[in-house]
Amino acid sequence: MKTLQTLSQSTLGLLLCVAVGGLCGVFAAPAGAFAYFIGQLYLSVVNMAAVPLLVVATFFGLRQVLALPRPAVRVGTILGLAVMLVVLCAIGGTLTGVLMMPGQHLSDAAHAQLGGLVLKSASDAEEVRITLFDHGAHAASSVSAYGVQDLFPDNFYRVLAEGRSLGILTGTLLFGMAFATLSRERTNMLNSVFEGIYRSLEIVIARANLLIPVLAFGMAAHLTSHTERATLSAMGGFLLCFLLATVLFGGIALAMIAARSSQPFGRVLAGLKAPLLVGLTSGSATAPIPHTIEAMSTVLGFSRGVVELVVPFGSVFLRAGSALYFALATVFVANLYERPLGAGEIAMIGAAAAVAAFASAGQSGLATAGYTGIVLSLLHLPVEAAGVLFVTIDLICEGPRNVLSLLSVCAVIALVSAGLPSERTHMAEARGDAELGEVLRFAFTRAQLVLAAGCMVVAASLIVLMGIGVGAR
Repeated sequence: MKTLQTLSQSTLGLLLCVAVGGLCGVFAAPAGAFAYFIGQLYLSVVNMAAVPLLVVATFFGLRQVLALPRPAVRVGTILGLAVMLVVLCAIGGTLTGVLMMPGQHLSDAAHAQLGGLVLKSASDAEEVRITLFDHGAHAASSVSAYGVQDLFPDNFYRVLAEGRSLGILTGTLLFGMAFATLSRERTNMLNSVFEGIYRSLEIVIARANLLIPVLAFGMAAHLTSHTERATLSAMGGFLLCFLLATVLFGGIALAMIAARSSQPFGRVLAGLKAPLLVGLTSGSATAPIPHTIEAMSTVLGFSRGVVELVVPFGSVFLRAGSALYFALATVFVANLYERPLGAGEIAMIGAAAAVAAFASAGQSGLATAGYTGIVLSLLHLPVEAAGVLFVTIDLICEGPRNVLSLLSVCAVIALVSAGLPSERTHMAEARGDAELGEVLRFAFTRAQLVLAAGCMVVAASLIVLMGIGVGAR
């Protein structure tokens, strides 16, 4: 147990677990599979606690933000920054693809490997049957209404049980805004209940965090044992561009957080170590929520109310990593099919990638990669064939996508929770009033303290003597 605790708190130890896990996936696959199974159990526990914690954290965060000065300005600033970061990542991904040109000048072996993947997928595809009567019409209607029901659920308990983060967040925001209008006297009991739930979930997650080294070991083993080297070589240009762009934009976000928190870059990175690792290995946007709240509020000292509101909201809607991924994937496919891109098409890729990122809110895994088709279809590129290629490497890309989105959420918190100009003025006035309210200030020398102590001893002796005299009479 002590070994796991030491490794979970050591960056070098976690990197060692990743390296050993990668070797284990190549030379000892069964041991790696067992570690991966234990890591998935850890993620199940974290996800189990993350969904109710998302509800409670959003509730507390919304209530605290609405109690701050000019809450509408603050919420508008949060939304504006979230949209801006997603758009900037989409533009950055497009420009990175145009500059580095992944997918261009591939070797004949790489073309053959990618073509083989597409043909294999086409041959393995099952025949799709369509029912033309009542059952098919009912299915079609249910599919068309799914998006609306997912955003505005008619049964909050169902989406809570199914873990649909988009519907959960919508229901929680509506309930939180209504609850915030009530007086403190009417809500004290429910606040105490939510506080107890919050602390209990934090204890569960703190105990589960001991398995983070096992998670890193198992995920590295799983990646090395389930990814073909030929596919990695053929898609190497795209993966290199995507990882470099993720590191670049992630580093900018970390530098911004460090500047706003007035802490060294290394300490900020160490404080965000747990949420970054969980986001990198879990494949879930909601699993890092508890770790991020703890790191940004307790470790880095940002406003707890803003953190508790922005982290759940950003984990669902702020898909900066997905925007970067969609833009780069589209440029890669265009180069693969030797499709020249003009200035108008480049601008279209950036805008469509941002729209696709917002459209993928609440999705994870392969479902997120499928939204690349929104951008590809605008350029009339083959969506099905490209989808097959990106599905094969999505296990590698999913973690960096989550990490960049997580760092973007933290950057929004750093920019907002330091306070708006009106709040800084209000705080300065409050400090000035406090300074004016200081009336007395006591300062004694050592001789004065000795004299005061002597007077107290004499006074106490006189009181005792007077008591004896009164008793004797």
